[in-house]
Amino acid sequence: MVNRQTALKIRKIHRYLGLFLGIQFLFWTISGLYFSWTDIDDIHGDHFKNMNYQPKAFSDLISPSQLNISKGISTIELRDINNSPYYWINKEQLYNAIDGGLKTNITKEEALYIAKLSMKSGLEVEAIEQINETGNHHEYREKLLPAFVISYKTDEALKAYISINDGKFQTVRHRSWRWFDFLWMTHTMDYEGRDNFNTIVLRTFSLLGLITVLSGFLLWFTSSPTIRKLIKRKN
Repeated sequence: MVNRQTALKIRKIHRYLGLFLGIQFLFWTISGLYFSWTDIDDIHGDHFKNMNYQPKAFSDLISPSQLNISKGISTIELRDINNSPYYWINKEQLYNAIDGGLKTNITKEEALYIAKLSMKSGLEVEAIEQINETGNHHEYREKLLPAFVISYKTDEALKAYISINDGKFQTVRHRSWRWFDFLWMTHTMDYEGRDNFNTIVLRTFSLLGLITVLSGFLLWFTSSPTIRKLIKRKN
């Protein structure tokens, strides 16, 4: 059995560790509760999307081999842009699938058309603007730029993002997603990109958290009257 002075040191270490880690423990608990009580499909914004959307079928398309692409074709996707078919070739360039014409980017009107196909009916557009860059904390981080962001008149501050170079509907963002994103940041403790579980900060707090729990068990062991009685009986 440890002496009284050692027990006091353990108690002091446990108290200060608990005080230091308490706020992060609170964030972990709150974020965990939020994650377990929310529907991930709602966080993804599925209730704002046209989940029954079926891509339009086109005919009389030219063969991709007829396009003037010197390095050949490694990937190809068909895009519906304002009722016209386009090939998205090698994840680099749009070509008209009827006449083979090169398309450098989409317009605001075409972006609104693409968003209308992908979003549920009845949503009223409030504004549309172009963004060319985003920071590490932007809600549209790590996705294709430049892009058009379409804002809708909703209580959820709903926004849809359409990438300009390839004419693709990228994602939606709304208030619940933003709360999820913030709490996910506090949960992973990755304050730069959100998804890195190997940060020094997270490792440090996890290790200190383990020490705090173990010191609590040790503190209980050293101060429990029951344990003391059992030890005295053995002696």
